[in-house]
Amino acid sequence: MMNNRYSFVGGKQGIWRVTDVRGVFGLSLDLVERVNVVNDIVAELPLDSSWVLQSFVSNIRYSKRDEVSTLRAVQPALNRSEAFSAVLIPIKKSLHWWEMAQDERRAIFEEESHHTAVGLEYLPGVARRLLHCRDLGEPFDFLTWFEFAPEHTKAFDELLLRMRASKEWEYVEREVEVRLERDDVSQM
Repeated sequence: MMNNRYSFVGGKQGIWRVTDVRGVFGLSLDLVERVNVVNDIVAELPLDSSWVLQSFVSNIRYSKRDEVSTLRAVQPALNRSEAFSAVLIPIKKSLHWWEMAQDERRAIFEEESHHTAVGLEYLPGVARRLLHCRDLGEPFDFLTWFEFAPEHTKAFDELLLRMRASKEWEYVEREVEVRLERDDVSQM
């Protein structure tokens, strides 16, 4: 059975070296040297670590069958050898967002913001995984993990600008951007 839990530990361990941490909306996270991505629950904050963000992979909540099929057809796997760049974006949405019915959130997410369609334009160059954490009582609702080769950095930055300009982002009350580079495993 596959473990759907992920912990992102900010500290001094991990193959992902932090190049920048910035608060986009609201409080940021502490600047750390590295992020360790663990496919499990990290129950206690490890020594020499500043934060741990718990999350889980869940079903796709706002997409229709044809959108899911299209995404799966072009979404590359994570941990590709050429993907030396990554960005972790924790997001918390407003209470107003969560008070809406799911069909109302879907309308903003897809019909107004075109979240899936915009994301598809950047695949397969920019791989991503959405993780949920609201149900765990975490300080964020979602963690989005992006991986890409350095030559796709400009495309990734464009994707971020487009998403942040969408109607959906009017409901974001906290967002942090953690930029990372993977150590070359062959040199370790």
